[in-house]
Amino acid sequence: MAFALLFSMSAGSAIAAPAAPAAAAAPAAPAAAPEPASLAPAVAKGDLPPLAERLPPAPRVMAADSACPAAQLGGTLRMLAGNAKDTRLLPVYGYARLVGYDEHYNIVPDIAESYTVEEGRIFTFHLRPGMKWSDGKPFTSEDFRYFWEDMAKNKMIAKFGVPAELLVDGEEPQVSFPDKYTVRYAWSKPNPNFLASLAAANPFDIYRPAHYLKKYHAKYQDPAKLKAMVEKSGQRNWAALHFKKDRAQRNDNPDLPTLEPWMLTTEMPSERLIFKRNPYFFRVDREGRQLPYIDEVALTISNPALIPAKVANGESDLQAAYLSFQNYPFLKRGEKRSHYQLRRWRSGRGSHVALYPNLNVKDPVWRKVIRQADFRRALSLAINRGDINKAIFYGLADPGNNTVLPGSPLFEPKLRTLWASYDPDEANRLLDKLGYKRGPSGLRLLPDGREMRIVVETAGEEREQADVLQLVRDDWRKIGIELLIRESQREIFRNRIKAGSTLISVWTGLDNGLPNAETDPAALAPSTAEQLQWPGFGMWVETGGTGGEKPSDSDPELAAVRRLIALRKQWRQTVDPAKQAEIWKEMLEISANQVFTIGIVSDVDQLVVVADRLQGVPKRGVYNYDPGAFFGIYHPDTFWFDCPSVNTAERRP
Repeated sequence: MAFALLFSMSAGSAIAAPAAPAAAAAPAAPAAAPEPASLAPAVAKGDLPPLAERLPPAPRVMAADSACPAAQLGGTLRMLAGNAKDTRLLPVYGYARLVGYDEHYNIVPDIAESYTVEEGRIFTFHLRPGMKWSDGKPFTSEDFRYFWEDMAKNKMIAKFGVPAELLVDGEEPQVSFPDKYTVRYAWSKPNPNFLASLAAANPFDIYRPAHYLKKYHAKYQDPAKLKAMVEKSGQRNWAALHFKKDRAQRNDNPDLPTLEPWMLTTEMPSERLIFKRNPYFFRVDREGRQLPYIDEVALTISNPALIPAKVANGESDLQAAYLSFQNYPFLKRGEKRSHYQLRRWRSGRGSHVALYPNLNVKDPVWRKVIRQADFRRALSLAINRGDINKAIFYGLADPGNNTVLPGSPLFEPKLRTLWASYDPDEANRLLDKLGYKRGPSGLRLLPDGREMRIVVETAGEEREQADVLQLVRDDWRKIGIELLIRESQREIFRNRIKAGSTLISVWTGLDNGLPNAETDPAALAPSTAEQLQWPGFGMWVETGGTGGEKPSDSDPELAAVRRLIALRKQWRQTVDPAKQAEIWKEMLEISANQVFTIGIVSDVDQLVVVADRLQGVPKRGVYNYDPGAFFGIYHPDTFWFDCPSVNTAERRP
């Protein structure tokens, strides 16, 4: 399987996006479809417009057709989360995007009714006339204009200038709005990653609810009123207040209008977050019934360590987060008792567990050590991946590097094992060659005389990571390095890495382990400050050189980093698949040889628990963050609960 864009961007061509495979012909008379049962009372009272006025004339029609009558659809989908910040998962699961991936990883229209691409550089989006935000206000090109002119081009909001996603070799796009329902972005050169950024699990949205955010913008609000709002909020200025109100993907503002299937209605903080159906949601099923089928999602916050037990007790209807493969026997035993099915979905990540040496660590001595490729190679060679696989993953995983998976056309078997075989003798030889002698305690010494004690930091969300680190600690001790484990909350974990306080961190591997040549190789080169192995270099690239740290031209240990940056730039400048494939292969070879990340094992299935009464969930899927949005590409708005009038034999898969 390959994660591919749907179109070929050959020179001189204008390509229209085909209809989404999940779509069918629009219903002849959507107005005739019955109201969702939970919304009918509000419509009857006149508090909500009828369905025909809430839907666009051309809604997106999904290949969904619940056998349940409309009056029996609805209910509450229960899920568990380990942190209140997991409210951000709902926009991922809901997966409403201007354009999005289908189940075959083709990019298709979603919020947009259609789009065209000319020469890989001119993108025209045609919106759905009559479509509305969750508060009933029109969704038009004005929402795109507001983002571009009043946010992306506003120095108070966009401190580093126009976002990197919108720059091609430093060039800004020409953005126009031909009419109320048309938006056009154009560059002089191809922008091969533009659509993928719009379709991402955490998308780069080029629109905002202008009618709502204008209240917090200095250009539109009365200065005295805006000043009072800023003071009341405790923010430092209007731009900070605007930012706080605008965090759609963080999903912590119940007042922010949305296009997602469910909208947050609970004021934060709360231990139980309720997301009610969006009455203006733009998707329908084959019969014209408005989606989502399920009325609300209840996200209950719990101790992450207790979530597997709560799931086994039947307290979640759909759960994958916070379940590890080690929970399999325990959860399997609870199937009949708690009326759920335990399913195994394929993982699309390059590595299930990976270590990330921080090349931008602020300790000058450790920074010089970490930047030595032979030091990173020694750390990798010292890890007994076979033992880890047997001890933690029942021998069912694939030991090896953090690289692309066999399902990718870019897969090279030799890269899976390069510097990843268990060879402590070679690891010791490399460290001896680098001059790191052992001290009286048996630990090797840094150039300044300190013993080599590496603190590996974790977000503390995955028990498997801590279990793996315990075994790695034993392996590294054999080569004279002590491993210590530090757990913290995710935000602190991320901030410490960006600040250079973290020496090595542990996380999952490549988000997209099944790419093809047309997939942006951004994960293999510095591209964003969020990258764990080089946040400073990533910020330097992301900000166009105005922030972060430039990979020094005088440091030979960073030659490979500079090469990766140059190669990704070349990839962004071509639309030739053959050239893109060549670039990918060189980047993969550099990454594996330089050991910028240390993969442990891959191909570990994700456990997915599905309540017996929940229908429409695939038996076997791919659980991947980006692309995939976890459950998102399977559209949970099309899942439904059993209804009394339908026998089990009549259920649709």
